[in-house]
Amino acid sequence: MTERNPILITGAGGQVGGVSRVMVDMLLEQGHPVRAFVRRDDERAQSLREAGAEVFVGDLLNLADVAAALKGVRRIYFSMSVQPYYPDALTLMAAAARAQGDIEAFVHLSNYEQSYMTFEKMTTPDEERRSWLGGLATDWSPQQRAHWVCEQVLDWSGLPTVNVRATMFAESPHLTWMQLGPLSNGELRLPYGSQRLAPIAVHDLAEVCVKMLVDPAPHISKSYALTGPELKNMYGFAEDYTAALGRQVTYIPEEVEAWSEAFMDENLQKALGDPAVAQHVAAHLGIQARLVAGGRYDVLSDQLETLLGRAPRTMRWALQNNTRLRELAVAPSQ
Repeated sequence: MTERNPILITGAGGQVGGVSRVMVDMLLEQGHPVRAFVRRDDERAQSLREAGAEVFVGDLLNLADVAAALKGVRRIYFSMSVQPYYPDALTLMAAAARAQGDIEAFVHLSNYEQSYMTFEKMTTPDEERRSWLGGLATDWSPQQRAHWVCEQVLDWSGLPTVNVRATMFAESPHLTWMQLGPLSNGELRLPYGSQRLAPIAVHDLAEVCVKMLVDPAPHISKSYALTGPELKNMYGFAEDYTAALGRQVTYIPEEVEAWSEAFMDENLQKALGDPAVAQHVAAHLGIQARLVAGGRYDVLSDQLETLLGRAPRTMRWALQNNTRLRELAVAPSQ
């Protein structure tokens, strides 16, 4: 790959510390040219320019924008926030990439559920499927189904694809900044019961995806199921919050339905604005919570360590390096 072939990173205008932005910084530090696809030309876009990235302002739902962003690009990283238009955006990107015809790698950030969302399991009778899902959910979430559709599209496209199937992020909003209120009172409130999960640090996920873009050949046509290094319940992770904040944190299990309703009413509508997107995100997080509480996230994979060539970062590391939690850590105790 030469300097004339920038690597396209979508989702680059997302939150600072998100996977795409961390990837942009890593690639630039390694001397690789980056074209960052953003929705708006705002302060985040300017920050990308100042870091050394070429910024492309466009709409992932506009095929002309997508095709223009791909000019001169050979390697693509595709990621997008949780929203109902996810399959549309990925399909347009795949169509433009296929039409261009010289793509070397299409790295797709998928989700862990795809490792077991087989056609057979998705078409079993309702009661059998509900039992397999843990008994608290009747089906997968709309976002999980969207990722399933996207993986089918990429398979049909014939593009040189890598699916990175990541479990829940250690930096997920409902594990971090949406917990600031309860954490300020020494409480961690989530509807996961005593079930275990193994969150993955964004930094590790970004590093793995960068490696795939820089040297894609060993990874083409593969799908990786990635988790963090520690499988614990929230009682165990409360000890990590305690260490990160320097104050005692106690896990308080919430009832799934009540938590889902409160989460939608008090957080998502205010944060997202668009009712359709808020409804989609709420449905995804509500079902994800039921799947966790039903034991479907009680999985541990060693693929992340193999890909990194080192021990993955822990939940405690992610919490200690989270900007908003650090602010809470230095605030006076209530």
